[in-house]
Amino acid sequence: MKVAYYPGCVAQESGKELDMATRAVAPLLGIELQDFPSFSCCGSGFIDESNYGLNAALNARNLAIAEAAGLSLIMTVCSTCQGMLKLAKWNLANNAVLKARTDHVLQQVGMQYRGTATPKHMLQIIVEDLGGAEGIRRLVKRPLKGLKIGAFYGCHFLRPHDKQGFDDPEDPRSFEAVIQALGAEPVDYRGRVMCCGFPIQFVKPKTAERIAGKQLLDAKQHGADAIATPCPLCHISLDAYQKEAGHAVGQDLQMPVFHFPQILGLAFGLDPKTLGLRRHMVDTRSALERLGPVGVPA
Repeated sequence: MKVAYYPGCVAQESGKELDMATRAVAPLLGIELQDFPSFSCCGSGFIDESNYGLNAALNARNLAIAEAAGLSLIMTVCSTCQGMLKLAKWNLANNAVLKARTDHVLQQVGMQYRGTATPKHMLQIIVEDLGGAEGIRRLVKRPLKGLKIGAFYGCHFLRPHDKQGFDDPEDPRSFEAVIQALGAEPVDYRGRVMCCGFPIQFVKPKTAERIAGKQLLDAKQHGADAIATPCPLCHISLDAYQKEAGHAVGQDLQMPVFHFPQILGLAFGLDPKTLGLRRHMVDTRSALERLGPVGVPA
């Protein structure tokens, strides 16, 4: 399976471990990544709120880049990027005025959007195109037995459901099925489908920290040893700001937070160092030690 790889901004800078893990795991899944350095930011939901037309044009350009290369599938490892790309595709298909304006904008830079490329997150590709949990189970070399993992989906992966169309927006089970296939025990808790607080981190940081702290504490109180997320923005809130989040809820949380491709890599037998686990703010060794002699990042 050859895909246009859309890593998103975070995976290329502050969250480089996500890109490292993705590149290590993709060949094991049978996915060939094609890079496009000319891809731009998806807008992360912020541009869409202030300039609807600009956000549509921005993402139509990203989709058109893949289309021009003859690729029908764009794979992202960020649920926010997936959400923005898919939202733009839906809006352009259902709003003739927006489509005409976007076409005019793209013509100025010699590009054309045809609507033939589909954006999907790696998790969605696994579920819909690679056999789901059963397809994953066949690749497991080192089951994550003894580890309880709380999935944390991220808002844009599930909502708005009429435009995203993936899983149940209130009670999704796709991520949990994959976690179980990897040999770990999925943890059921309400916070897994809630907001991480990132959208207001730079406007009302104290509120954002309370939101993140609430979700982390919820996972911990339901027995989670770690959290895994398909969204690097959620990872920032839950990992990088965990100390502040803990203060906000009066708890020393100490909850390791994994990127989705990292738990795949661990179960596929890859070394923690290869997966970039030493780059995390919250030490992941408490989770790794539950897996036995896995080795810890140097």
